[in-house]
Amino acid sequence: MPQFITSTDLVAIIPEIILTITAICVLSLEMMRLSRSNVSLFVSSLGLVIAGIVVIQGNISNIVLFGGMLQLNHYSVFFDILYLLVGLLTLMFSQEYLINKGAELRAEYPALILFSVIGMMLMTRANDLVILFLGLELLSLSLYVLVGFLRNSPLSNESGIKYLLLGAFSTGFFLFGASLTYGATGTTNYNEIALAISSESILSNIYLSLGIGLLLIGFAFKVALVPFHLWSPDVYQGSPTPITGFLCTAPKAAGFGALIKLFITAFPEVHSSWQELFWILAALTMSLGNISALVQTNVKRMLAFSSVSHAGYLLMGVLVFNWDGISAVLFYLVVYSAMNLGAFSIISIVERDDKGMTFRDYRGLSSNNPLLAIFMALFMLSLAGFPPTAGFIAKYGLLSAAAANGYIWLVIIAVLNTLLSAYYYLRLIVNMYMKKEDDTEELKYTIMNQYFVGLLAVIILILGIAPNFLLEIAEKATTIVF
Repeated sequence: MPQFITSTDLVAIIPEIILTITAICVLSLEMMRLSRSNVSLFVSSLGLVIAGIVVIQGNISNIVLFGGMLQLNHYSVFFDILYLLVGLLTLMFSQEYLINKGAELRAEYPALILFSVIGMMLMTRANDLVILFLGLELLSLSLYVLVGFLRNSPLSNESGIKYLLLGAFSTGFFLFGASLTYGATGTTNYNEIALAISSESILSNIYLSLGIGLLLIGFAFKVALVPFHLWSPDVYQGSPTPITGFLCTAPKAAGFGALIKLFITAFPEVHSSWQELFWILAALTMSLGNISALVQTNVKRMLAFSSVSHAGYLLMGVLVFNWDGISAVLFYLVVYSAMNLGAFSIISIVERDDKGMTFRDYRGLSSNNPLLAIFMALFMLSLAGFPPTAGFIAKYGLLSAAAANGYIWLVIIAVLNTLLSAYYYLRLIVNMYMKKEDDTEELKYTIMNQYFVGLLAVIILILGIAPNFLLEIAEKATTIVF
């Protein structure tokens, strides 16, 4: 029987419609040569803000849309707000950076960020493998261009090509996994896949296992799990710094959000069969990420491997796979996004030509720019998991959830890796405060950038001292899926 689009379906996707219209308007203004960088920035930011208001004010009940293709609930709304906030902050940090790089905030830059946000929203709203793929590809195609946006930079061009080639390769794994899952169950709908598995009406257990494995490879590339992480340091180093901050926060959150949703809805019956693999992946990812970060001299590459290690911590929540573990993952993703956005925004301020990329470039920052040094030190301490920052609360939540479910050895490995990571985070602080450089220059940055960096730093402190507000929101978002 054919499915018809209802008014409820259209009302539920108003945020995506707003973002799409905004992106088209920005591009149209550019084509008519009526747009300047500040106009594009204002229109794009306004679209993100309006979409966020609609998301918050909307009917957040558990609604299935478009014949079961999309699902709107507290879980998806939690991620929608996170994507919109990260996209908005990325736009705020980008204008000054692109001017310093001799580039211009052309209309395609904010438009691509808007399209990538739409893709991420579709990923966590998806209730069907087809929609999940469409969201993933919309996100990926936007990021390919944004990574190589600095056309006059060889590093940016190289990063764009590498990300494109490896991303296309991982897409093949994802599609092959989706097709095998469809062949085994006869459907791409999450609920129907779960029904086919529970009723033992699948065509072949081997096809299903291969399908799930290949889908996991596709996700592993997007969230940079070992051994599918080697693209991240090169791509992070060559990308425009605000895009690096965007890349390691919102898309990673989208990857984990979609992975959790897929396993909770479609594969709850077979999750136990994959626990050993998740255990090994978590241990390898956090260990190799931290060990690789120890030997880096480039700050962006160090944070790239740091991002890999944090993916390992997050995977513990997927391994636990209960109310405590998933709510800890959601809390961690918000804190992780704030920490990394703040750190990369400061890097974008310090970065000048060939400066601002190595640890040595941060020597004397505490004397010339004490406020930025304080903010950066706070972000590094939070990434390392020191109290009373939000990073400590986030890691404690994941570790306690894993320990409560019997994964003691994995918790020990995570604690040892946390201690190991303190070295390279504190190394940057030592360079800022304990080593002086004679030729340091005073940095120039806008009050707006300073305000937003300070806001992120305050959020990190508040969530470290009084995390209950965000914990309650994360728990409410998790309740709908358990």
